[in-house]
Amino acid sequence: MRIPFNPSVYEHASRFVGETPYITSRDPELIFRGHRDAWLEYRHTPIVLGIDIYNLEAEAYGATISVPGGDGIPAIHTPLFSTLEDALEIKPFDPSRDGRLPMILDVGRRLKDALPEADVRIPVAGPFSLAFNLRGINQLCEDVALRPEDVARWLMILAENQTAFTRAILAAGLDVAFFESAAAPPLLSPRQFHNVELPALRRILSLTAAEAGHAVPCIMGGNTYRILDDILSTGTGYVVCNVETNQQAFVDRLCETHPHVNVRINMDPGIVACHEPARIYAEIDRILAIANGRPNCLMGTGCLPLETPPENVRLIREYIS
Repeated sequence: MRIPFNPSVYEHASRFVGETPYITSRDPELIFRGHRDAWLEYRHTPIVLGIDIYNLEAEAYGATISVPGGDGIPAIHTPLFSTLEDALEIKPFDPSRDGRLPMILDVGRRLKDALPEADVRIPVAGPFSLAFNLRGINQLCEDVALRPEDVARWLMILAENQTAFTRAILAAGLDVAFFESAAAPPLLSPRQFHNVELPALRRILSLTAAEAGHAVPCIMGGNTYRILDDILSTGTGYVVCNVETNQQAFVDRLCETHPHVNVRINMDPGIVACHEPARIYAEIDRILAIANGRPNCLMGTGCLPLETPPENVRLIREYIS
């Protein structure tokens, strides 16, 4: 049975240049070569250009990326804002000069020129995931519990500020994919997601869709079945069905209410990276049974682990071809 297969290549791209994710993430030539060579090997759609995709805008605001050990993924360990009052005074960044944003835009243009058949997208953080990095998860969850209206106002500011980045991406001839995994339960309850996060997420997705002329992806990891209707209310045209959620119920609900929306049903990344073909084949069969021949279903890997042997990806593609 044929189904489109879209592995998610982020830090895994550094495998193709023989460097750590941290070093690759800060070198334009390494990012270019890593994602170019990964696409030539996997022919995946889309290319999401980045290694540590949730850090870009937070760094542009002034947050510091910690240097991880070995093959660790770069992360922000010290929040930029110690109080919500300071966070509410945030000033917009400039994507033409701040952080790694100019580098990512330039590499995106180069990839588009080098790989005209590829769909090159720049990852854009959703408002809550951006707030997560700027405020710190413990402080942000406390703010949501104690000051939900103020957090909702801050998220709307962050969403509005993101438009400068999305416009720069579109002006570069590239496309956008939103990532908002920090907002998924259990970090936010479904009620908190609806009341605090959804207005800002809906705002930035609708603004970007209007500028782009089409609906844009809203990619969220985690257990998202209980907030699926809210996610779909943003007008997104692409969602992800994760291994952490009730995947069968998720796909059934989506096909019942929004059959035109593309859904990527993710395999278990641990199985994708394993050295046991029988387990990989069984996982593929499980995903195919969930899709059950429905239109607009795709198969994905979740975030492709750095250690995944490329031959595993070839094996998956050959099995479903």
